[in-house]
Amino acid sequence: MPFKRPESVLVLITALDGKVLLLQRKDKPDFWQSVTGSLEWDEEPVEAARRELFEETGLADLPVKNNHFSQSYTIFPSWRFRYPPGIRRNREHLFTVTLEKMCPIVISDSEHLYYEWLDWSEAAKKVTSWSNREAILNHFDRP
Repeated sequence: MPFKRPESVLVLITALDGKVLLLQRKDKPDFWQSVTGSLEWDEEPVEAARRELFEETGLADLPVKNNHFSQSYTIFPSWRFRYPPGIRRNREHLFTVTLEKMCPIVISDSEHLYYEWLDWSEAAKKVTSWSNREAILNHFDRP
């Protein structure tokens, strides 16, 4: 298996009523997240965002907004084997998709067990990743 590129996308999917889509990981059922995924070695971030959106939700041909924001985080030790030797950090690019209303999702059976639409404040509490939590909180007005 080739190593993953240490660069990824986070695609925050929201509905106009303040709901946020979260996905439950299959390999770690206590891990909830937005759409995420590594860039292929020859791929631009926006291309990865569109590809991951379709692969993980079945949603296609939607406007994907590039938030022109990225940050670096430490890769979980249990996942470092996926990356080239010595790689400890990943660069994550933020994208958003805003839907008029919640809709059915076709999850990737190989990656996820379940999906939920949650109020943004509940979603921020439920996600495992701090970068995902910050993306949710920064997308909505905080009380």
